[in-house]
Amino acid sequence: MSAPMTADRFLSALLDEGLTVVEVGDWRHHNRNQMGPWGSVHGVMIHHTVTKGTASTVGIVRDGYSGLPGPLCHGMIAKSGAVHLVGYGRANHAGLGDPDVLNAVIAERALPMDDEATVDGNRAFYGFECENLGTGSDPWPAVQLDAIERVSAALCRVHAWGARSVIGHLEWQPGKVDPKGFTMASMRDRIAGRLGQSKPGPLPTPTRPKVSLSKLIAAARSNPSAKGQPVTYAGVVTYETALVDEGLLAKQYLDGHFGTTTITATSEWQERLGYRGRKPGQPADGIPGRDSVTRLGAKHGFDVVA
Repeated sequence: MSAPMTADRFLSALLDEGLTVVEVGDWRHHNRNQMGPWGSVHGVMIHHTVTKGTASTVGIVRDGYSGLPGPLCHGMIAKSGAVHLVGYGRANHAGLGDPDVLNAVIAERALPMDDEATVDGNRAFYGFECENLGTGSDPWPAVQLDAIERVSAALCRVHAWGARSVIGHLEWQPGKVDPKGFTMASMRDRIAGRLGQSKPGPLPTPTRPKVSLSKLIAAARSNPSAKGQPVTYAGVVTYETALVDEGLLAKQYLDGHFGTTTITATSEWQERLGYRGRKPGQPADGIPGRDSVTRLGAKHGFDVVA
């Protein structure tokens, strides 16, 4: 458990590690602290941006977008290896994640499979977005991977953390795939080497996420009429991620809330499979069914259970 370092100490830690740092506006005071606590901090989380172009990417992660205000990280690591600091304090990068994963990070032991999204990660992690399309084929230049290694090691040094305190978004929240194109196990090995520590060793082979059809249906029936944006079932995140990957749901709506936008995306998926409503010309109803969810899971890597 550690209090966040000051912004000036944060900057000096990165510079001491030999990084090229670009300060963007008044990054020291750009945060979401009014929305909740910042700290105690327990680790570093790595993401990819799903964007192209350094200037536009910096703008996105600094300002955010409709439904998700910025900053979306503390620093953006460009393909050039430069680290663009866009905010400091609470940032909208981690969202809700698995409490067992957080406990493993704190204890610096092997990570369990993330299958819940119930704990606030924005208060607990430093976050770095990395400029990459996230396709798995978009290159990760050596200088960028080196910067990710250095950034992580720099913060671990200050807090006396080991390499297991550095995780990817995909290890924190069900359904997330970032960073895609390199493994976090290999990155932790690099960080451990830089810190002069023994390598953490391999993590257990992850199992496919499981989505409960009955809980998914309950969320689809209850969430749209509920006040706010309740996350009534963590498996909705896995389901919505598949709809995003299918091109049916905008990423900004990947929030675990099975609202009207997710209903519409589900209806479009059902129609793509040939389903229609009971009356001629009537669209599919958008309530998940076993066949449509099973076929979506088969295509996007999750299994359906009762």
